[in-house]
This record gives sequence, C-alpha cells and structure tokens, in this order.
Amino acid sequence: MMTTATNPIFEIEKKYGQSIWLDNLSRDLIESGELKQLIEHRGIVGITSNPAIFEKAIAGNKIYDADIEAGIKAGKSVAEIYESLIFTDIRNACDILKPVYEETNGLDGYVSIEIPATIARDTEATIKEVRRYFQTIDRPNLMVKIPGTPEGLPAVERAISEGINVNVTLLFSVDSYVETAWAYIRGLEKRAAEGKDISKIASVASFFLSRIDTNIDNRIDAKLKAGVDSIEQEAKLRAIKGKVAIANAKIAYQKYKEIYSSDRWQALAEKGAKVQRLLWASTSTKNPEYSDVMYVDELIGANTVNTLPPQTLEACADHCHPGDRIESDVEGAYRLMESLKDPDIDIDIKEVMDELLEDGIDKFVKPFESLMSSLETKVKQLATV
Repeated sequence: MMTTATNPIFEIEKKYGQSIWLDNLSRDLIESGELKQLIEHRGIVGITSNPAIFEKAIAGNKIYDADIEAGIKAGKSVAEIYESLIFTDIRNACDILKPVYEETNGLDGYVSIEIPATIARDTEATIKEVRRYFQTIDRPNLMVKIPGTPEGLPAVERAISEGINVNVTLLFSVDSYVETAWAYIRGLEKRAAEGKDISKIASVASFFLSRIDTNIDNRIDAKLKAGVDSIEQEAKLRAIKGKVAIANAKIAYQKYKEIYSSDRWQALAEKGAKVQRLLWASTSTKNPEYSDVMYVDELIGANTVNTLPPQTLEACADHCHPGDRIESDVEGAYRLMESLKDPDIDIDIKEVMDELLEDGIDKFVKPFESLMSSLETKVKQLATV
C-alpha cells in the first residue's frame, strides 16, 4: 500500500510548487467518500469538470434517479433538472474541498464548472450564464469555465471585474494564452479602479496538451504514408512526433513569467492580486508508444496546476519522476516550434491551433447535447413509472 511519503504527487506539490487537480466528478465519487480519500491520500487539491465528464456521470447512472423524479414532480424542465443535478454535485464537491481552499488561503480547493459550450461564440450570453452560475451555486471556491475564444475573452475580463473566479479553457496557442493573461489583468485593473478588493479572486488558464500532439502526429503520419523525398525528411518528421505540445507549453510558461514580472502586474500584486496560473489540461497520453505520465513529468514547475483524469492520476502516483523540468531546454522548445516551418516538415501551427479550438468546442457541445437527450429519455421513463 502506497503511503503519503512515497506518493510522487505530494513531492510535486510540496517540493516543486505545482498543484494537482482531478479532471473528473460524479455523485458516486462524492457520496462514496472516494473524493475525500483522493484529497487525503492522492494529494488532490482541486477539481475540473466539463459536459463530457457529466455525460459519463449521469447517463445510465441510477444514483441520480431520485433527484430526477423530484424534478419531474416539481414540474421542472429537462434543462432545469440537468442544472439541479450538476449544481448539487458541484456544491458538494466545493464543500469537501473548502478546507483545502482555506488552508491554502484561496490558492487551491477550487471546483470548475463549464457553462454550455453552445454559447462559446456569444459574449453577452456567456457573461450572463457565468454570472448566474456563480450566484446560484454560491460557493467562494467555485471557478466558472469560459472558453478562450475571441468572444470569450471579453467575458473573462468582465467576470473577473465582478469578482468571479474564472477557469479560461480550450487554450492551445501561446498567443491565445497571452491574450487570456491580459484579459485577466484588465479585469483586475477595472475592479481595483472601482476601489474593490482583488485579493480574493483566483483564475487559471487551461492550456491543452495531448490534443496538440494527436493532431500533429496524424499530420506527420499522413505525410509519411504519402511518401517522403529523402531519409533526412523522414527523420525530421519522426523527430517531432509527440514533442510539440510540451515545447508549446514551455514557451507559454516563459510568457507567463514575462507577464507576471511586468510593472503593470506588480501594481496589482501590491494590492493583493494572485497570479493567474497556467493549468495543464488534456493530460492523458493518447499514444500508447509514449509514457502515460509524459504530460506530468515534463511540465512540473512552480505556480502551475496539472489536472489529471483518474487513470493518469493513478499512473502518476505509481511512477511519476518529479523534477523541475518546465524550464529545461527552453531554447530547444523554441527551435522545435520554429522547425515546423521547415519545408521538409511544413506544418502550419496556426491552422492546427484554430482547428483544435473549433474541435474542442465541438467536443463539449456534442456530449452536452447527448446528455440532454439521454436525460430527456430518462425523464420520460421515470414520469411513466
């Protein structure tokens, strides 16, 4: 049996200053006591959720039936029943993590909930829903997720200025991350200018990893399958497989350091503002040829968060090798990203990032719609019982 002392996650947190969050939430996890166990024995200090996670949690799970039946009797719509289910889970998870929130003085202990991805391109609708979610759930350690789309960033700025904790999600490019950081700072500046407290606000910027490598590796495989002109070209293509996401993240971290050492930021820090930490998301390794903890081991660094799905969490507790690697070979990371322009490689990174953002929104829209459909079916079944 693994003890706290031998769990690498505790070393990652205590020695290297990175927080480990869980990318999973369900009522089973809460009511069985497993979440409390994960906090105590796996070092979990936060939770992220999304529509895909809730679809898995609710669809075909009888644990929610009593609440669904209560919603039917109360004359609630399917959408209202859905919200009552997930808001209850989020509140309970927030309550379980409240001691972590208090012990870390508001650094950790957060639970993230995502607004419907169907409004990711609508600024005003996003602001309205973020405000409603935050007020209705009514927990200080709640973070509301806003997609890092061009339409989402003004909503981030507004939410922060109103004192709402925000998890900016679906960030793929370094440029998108930089825009997100400045949206956070502008929100704090606006709030400070109004004479309001900015010391209790927290935010993370969720920077996605494995999806980048999957997209680029697929492009490389297609090029190799179509045939290359030389052994040198083949070697160049194979050399970058599974390497781009980590290189991209290391560059984002350098930008983070630049932004949060600026005079503009220091003026906010003097008023008690907390930095918006980079959060590594999409951290389960998709390619079995790669290490199942590569997106953990390679990106351990101070003032960052890594959110892990259950399988990756257990793999990390078993065989992560902690070390401060986020700033190792940064020059190599810049070279690798620049090499994508090489005619022998010829991968348009902007095209990749734009494609991933659209695909990312779609990946949350589809499970949300699927969940609403399956919930509607369940409502009809239970209504006739």
